Amino acid sequence: MSFLNEIEPLKLAALAELRAAADLPALEQSKGAWIGPVGKFTALMKQLGSLSKEEKPAAGKLINQAKVEIETVLAERRAELEIKAALPKEPTDFSLPGRRRTLGKLHPLTQVTEDIIRCFRKIGFAVADGPEIEDEYHCFDALNTPADHPARDAQDTFYLGTPARPLLRTHTSSVQIRAMKSRPPPIRIIVPGRVYRRDNADATHNPTFHQIEGLYVDKGVTVSDLKGTVEFVFKQLLGDDVKLRFRPHYFSYTEPSFEIDFSNALVKKLGKDWLEIAGCGMVHPQVFENVGYDPEQWSGWAFGFGIERIAMIRYGINDIRLFYENDARFLKQF
Repeated sequence: MSFLNEIEPLKLAALAELRAAADLPALEQSKGAWIGPVGKFTALMKQLGSLSKEEKPAAGKLINQAKVEIETVLAERRAELEIKAALPKEPTDFSLPGRRRTLGKLHPLTQVTEDIIRCFRKIGFAVADGPEIEDEYHCFDALNTPADHPARDAQDTFYLGTPARPLLRTHTSSVQIRAMKSRPPPIRIIVPGRVYRRDNADATHNPTFHQIEGLYVDKGVTVSDLKGTVEFVFKQLLGDDVKLRFRPHYFSYTEPSFEIDFSNALVKKLGKDWLEIAGCGMVHPQVFENVGYDPEQWSGWAFGFGIERIAMIRYGINDIRLFYENDARFLKQF
């Protein structure tokens, strides 16, 4: 029984040394000394073969239990020492001001996007995202856009030319479908992102631009909820003097649908009384059915607008292409 009597003392000595290791190198050294190829505990395990048949079961059980304890303490101590090694070597004064960026600054479109997101987060919206390369189902079919709709023509949309007809998304509304199919209502999300259309007719249009989609679905949602949200967001972004008007319009995925016109001092500087800024409406019942929602139980609204349009109004820019020319003289102004 002398062999069995050696197991417990060796285990306790190994545990004590592992727990006392001051750093990771010391821990690895202790591990090698005890359970490495020539470690003390390894040497003890090698003696199992010399025991009698009666002694082997009891000795094997004790050794396995001891080995599990040693490996558990080893893992715990390693995690503790890794955290310790990651901590600052000297005390940190967290009351000090943060470091300023030494180079570069946020692009004006990024600045506007972050401002828009902050506005929506104040009223409980979460940010969602989705792929820029989409399929026709998410981009058109599920949004109640018929096959003969002009938006689906190759003259308007960038198709990638394979049999499956993937495309560069024409709006971030495709994420609306993905969000509704992935979770039950209520839903309150915004979807900022890049979109693509074959449109560069003038200085206010570009084949690629940024859009933000808003979607709110719950019980009892009405047009008044939509109008209140839109007014809050645009006044936060562009000032308290903002005036909005809603005009009836047609979108295949909302009913009723509206276009939103906007006016304030900035618009007046552009020589206009009103400027069309967004499209919106109550989510069409067919869209709810397409994603498995009961339109008799749930209602909701959606709206979308171009981020470049907001930036152009805010900064008095009359050519959208300036955002993409990477001219440092232009970007340094923001």
